[in-house]
Amino acid sequence: MKNKMYFVIIGALILIAIIAAIVIIDFNQNPIAPGNNPVVTGNRTIQVVAAENFWGSLISQIGGTHVQVLSIVSDPNADPHEYESNTRTAMAVANAGYIIVNGAGYDDWATKLISAGVKPGCKVLNVATLLGKKNGDNPHFWYSPDYVNRTVKQMEEDLISIDPSNASYYEQNYANLELSLGPYQDRIAEISRQFNGTRVASTESVFQYLANAAGLNVVSPPAFTQAVSEGNDPPAQSVVEFEEQLNDGNVSLLVYNQQTVTPITENMKTLAAHDGIPIIGITETVQPPGVSFQDWMNSELISLQNALNSTKTSGS
Repeated sequence: MKNKMYFVIIGALILIAIIAAIVIIDFNQNPIAPGNNPVVTGNRTIQVVAAENFWGSLISQIGGTHVQVLSIVSDPNADPHEYESNTRTAMAVANAGYIIVNGAGYDDWATKLISAGVKPGCKVLNVATLLGKKNGDNPHFWYSPDYVNRTVKQMEEDLISIDPSNASYYEQNYANLELSLGPYQDRIAEISRQFNGTRVASTESVFQYLANAAGLNVVSPPAFTQAVSEGNDPPAQSVVEFEEQLNDGNVSLLVYNQQTVTPITENMKTLAAHDGIPIIGITETVQPPGVSFQDWMNSELISLQNALNSTKTSGS
């Protein structure tokens, strides 16, 4: 009896050891990014790190159940330009199979982590490099519908190259995403038809690409909008020029970034309100974080369209 019990115990220990070995091997092949729950699929899950949640939303819609996406910058109460990486972020980047960064100086913390080392075979998409942009260029690429289309196409191609066995799955998800991006991009075209050439003001450069696509003429001093975008104090002359534009009633509305609030931008809002100029707020990251990229964009565009319609009705 003792011998039988001995063999039962030994067998159980061997079984436990085998299971533990399998778990360790599986974890090494498919590390879980900190802060996320694993997506259970019948195939390998691609660990994706997106530096910002606007790119994270888009890649998650293409990758579906075959990706696990960690979006680093998503706090609605923080300025994305001021984000600083931490140990958790560094671990996620080091373990990722696919990394998406904005580039053009917008998320240097991410490019530094990548330079420090990623696991073999990891693919990196630098959106600025894809678009032929460099440091010093306006980095808010996600506000351009053309740039978004080009980026999501590259995302689809990258996922297929990483996981070719699921190519048809990614192709179908990409086609679905393209359809769902249509309404917000159609709204941009509609605004352009209705309000092409309308003079508007903006507290920073985040709005510039969208304004260009919608045919709106941003007349705010470039020195002002760029300085605010970079977290610097704008030149005194640009502040005076901006104030005069608002006081003279030469703009139809003011667009401001809700995630970059300074005494100077608050003063511009106060001046606009005093002069009866409509004010709309936009954000740099998807807000609220749980909605899709396209729903976020469409919501902001509805606010923009309503504000423009109000100026048309009032005869501004």
